Amino acid sequence: MFISRFYRQGAHTIKNLVKAPALNPRTSYYPVVYNQYIGALKHEFFSSTTAKQDSEDGNEKNEKINVTFVDKEGDETLIKVPIGMSMLEAAHENDIDLEGACEGSLACSTCHVIVMDMEQYNKLPDPSDEENDMLDLAFGLTETSRLGCQIIAKSELEGLRLAIPAATRNFAVDGFKPKPH
Repeated sequence: MFISRFYRQGAHTIKNLVKAPALNPRTSYYPVVYNQYIGALKHEFFSSTTAKQDSEDGNEKNEKINVTFVDKEGDETLIKVPIGMSMLEAAHENDIDLEGACEGSLACSTCHVIVMDMEQYNKLPDPSDEENDMLDLAFGLTETSRLGCQIIAKSELEGLRLAIPAATRNFAVDGFKPKPH
C-alpha cells in the first residue's frame, strides 16, 4: 500500500514538472521554483550549446574551414570542417584513420595529432592539465603535439595542417580500431 501511494505521488509530481512554463535563457534562476527550472531544461538535455545558439538566432551559419590531414605515408587529405567541431569528429566523419578510442573524453592519447605549423599551433588555446597528462602517454610526442579531440575548429585555424603519427598507444586493445557511433 505504501509503495502504490508513493508511486502515485511520484507520477503526479512528474506531470507537474512537465507542465512547468519554459524560462527565458536570461531569466535569473534564483527566484524560480525548482519544477520550473526542470521544465526549462527539457530542451537543454538533448541539444548542444552551439546548435541552440544557431537556432535561436534564426540564421544557420555553415562556416567551414579547410584542414589538411597528413597520414603516416605522407598522403594528404583536405577536408572542410564546420566551425565548433573537434578534429577527431571531423576525421571520423571523413573516414580519416584517427583512432580516438575514448571518443573524446580525455581518457586516452589515441587521437594524438601533430600541428605542422608553429604559427597555427600558437593560435590554439593552451592545453589543459588533463590533456597534457594524456599527451605524456602519446607515441611520437613533439613540441606541437595536441589531442585531436581538444582542437576545436574556429575561423583563425583556416588552413590547419595536422600530421597523424605512425602509431598510437591503445592500452585497451592494441591494433583494434573502434568505429564512431
